[in-house]
Amino acid sequence: MSGYDASVVGRVVVGVSGSLGSVTALRWAGTLARRLGAELWPVLAWEPPGGDPAGRRSPAAAVPAEEWQRLAGGRLVAVLEEIFGARGPGVPMHALVVRGTPGRALVAVADRENDLLVVGAGRRGLQRAFSGRVCRHCLTHADCPVLAVPPSPLESQLLTVHRRNAWHLPMDTRGL
Repeated sequence: MSGYDASVVGRVVVGVSGSLGSVTALRWAGTLARRLGAELWPVLAWEPPGGDPAGRRSPAAAVPAEEWQRLAGGRLVAVLEEIFGARGPGVPMHALVVRGTPGRALVAVADRENDLLVVGAGRRGLQRAFSGRVCRHCLTHADCPVLAVPPSPLESQLLTVHRRNAWHLPMDTRGL
């Protein structure tokens, strides 16, 4: 962000899904919003299971879109309460639930020059080739600066534990 004046940031828009990467991004976004005196805009994007075309022909289509919207809103509220508690982030916050793919929804919300878009960067290593689509979309299409927050070290440790459990390998718990 060379040459970018951070003092003019009006909104910090952040993608929230409940994943470890999005929680890490939300924590960073809250800290940045407080430091910059900006508003915090957490955004949870949702689609019907299988996407919109599949939603029209699947059994899940019987569930009205309003119900999916309500469930997404409940998930966003739960994540925000988990991270910020009852006190909130300490800055004005405008949480949004948007129907659509996450990358497109985030770029659409962060549509002002003085916005800062914060996204989780995805996984490290080989897994990065199969993840990070939202981050790449935002970096490519956003009209405002984008901060890609690297994954928490906890995420790689949890993946290691999960892998060892899946393969029924012995685990040394002294290092945990």
